Amino acid sequence: MKINNNNPSVKQAIQIISEAIEQSNSKIIKQQLALFNPAEIAHIIDALPAGERPYLFNCIPKGSDGEVLLHMSEVAATQLADTMDVEALHHATKAMDTADVAELLDEVLDKETGDDLLDSMDNQRRERVEVNLSYEEGTAGRLMHTDAITVRSDVTLATVQRYLQRHDKVPEDTNVLMVVDRDNHFLGTISILNLLLSPPEKKVADVMEEDSRIIRPETPEKEVIQLFENHDLYSAPVVDEQGYFLGRIVVDDVMDSMRDQADHAMLGSVGLDDEEDLFAPILSSAGRRNVWLALNLLTAFLASWVIGLFEVTLKEIVALAVLMPIVASMGGIAGSQTLTLTIRGLAMRQIVDSNTSFLLKKELGIGIINGLLWAVVVAIATYFWFNSDIAIIIGIALILNMIAAALAGIIIPLTLRRMGIDPALSGAVILTTITDVVGFMSFLGLATLFLL
Repeated sequence: MKINNNNPSVKQAIQIISEAIEQSNSKIIKQQLALFNPAEIAHIIDALPAGERPYLFNCIPKGSDGEVLLHMSEVAATQLADTMDVEALHHATKAMDTADVAELLDEVLDKETGDDLLDSMDNQRRERVEVNLSYEEGTAGRLMHTDAITVRSDVTLATVQRYLQRHDKVPEDTNVLMVVDRDNHFLGTISILNLLLSPPEKKVADVMEEDSRIIRPETPEKEVIQLFENHDLYSAPVVDEQGYFLGRIVVDDVMDSMRDQADHAMLGSVGLDDEEDLFAPILSSAGRRNVWLALNLLTAFLASWVIGLFEVTLKEIVALAVLMPIVASMGGIAGSQTLTLTIRGLAMRQIVDSNTSFLLKKELGIGIINGLLWAVVVAIATYFWFNSDIAIIIGIALILNMIAAALAGIIIPLTLRRMGIDPALSGAVILTTITDVVGFMSFLGLATLFLL
């Protein structure tokens, strides 16, 4: 379960706990943490400096360790997991669902520690975790829970009710029971509501729903998200090609995936990855950001080189230097709008080969219309500021750059996707380079041709 970061009680707790840490008052810290669920505790720990997290982690309620690690940022969770031995990790994860344990093994623990944790489990639990791990990251097989309750279609509802009463704990988010045959082939689902309201002498086959939306384990997470969104699903069965029931995916996991993808897109747009930790030490944070800064420096040198080609023109007509940022900036903004919409369309699988040409024509039209509109506005302002000759030049340059920006905004992410590169991570840098180079080249080039 994710939390609302605007929850005032969580914000207040962060302040109280920060003061309690300074006073080494573990009693207050434990009292505060006991008020929150694991997701909220994870948010509180993430919001404190890295050096204070181990002390705070030791104060969380017993039995919540694993869930808290799972909801924390990857870097912070890895840091804390390194301080725990295998016995402590086993205790922390024994109540967790196998899909959550698989995520912890894959994203937080190093291989040696993960192998030791698997060895500490009983055979049945280890096999269930390994089922999740057998599927690639970012697929339905990694999301699915193997703890779903299954019933046979030929038994009565009364039998099912007695069967459920023998369970000490029903898996969380259970709104339906999965109906299977003797060989574990998936047949359908029966809702808890129908189970309670239907006559107990009826058989499961009489009230079950056979048209359930099934998901293959290799289905990409993005398709799973879209399926849940389009059909308002709360849970869905995961079934292999032979029809065997493997597990279930619930909406809570889908919401987590949606948030992770949103975080990835937001951080990727400025060159940061999902491992970025706001409260990490200075040196490690600086190191993570330097790669992106270096890449931007290269693109900046490229734009500066283009400007340097027109050094004589700039010396003769100083007004060009004043107006240059307008052309590049307008193109950058226009291209960013198209780029953002295209990346969103790719993420939602709205863009396919058959509609790409339409999108190109549409963006070309938008680039022409907006280019003409703002070229007139900028040209009029330039005319009163400087003179008519420069006004015409900047107007033409603006049209050219707006058209180039619109086309680049859709071509760049499509090309990167075909190359297997995430457009959200590198699209913005390439787009900025193109709009800067085209903007400076067109404006200064036209000025050199017609004004000198």
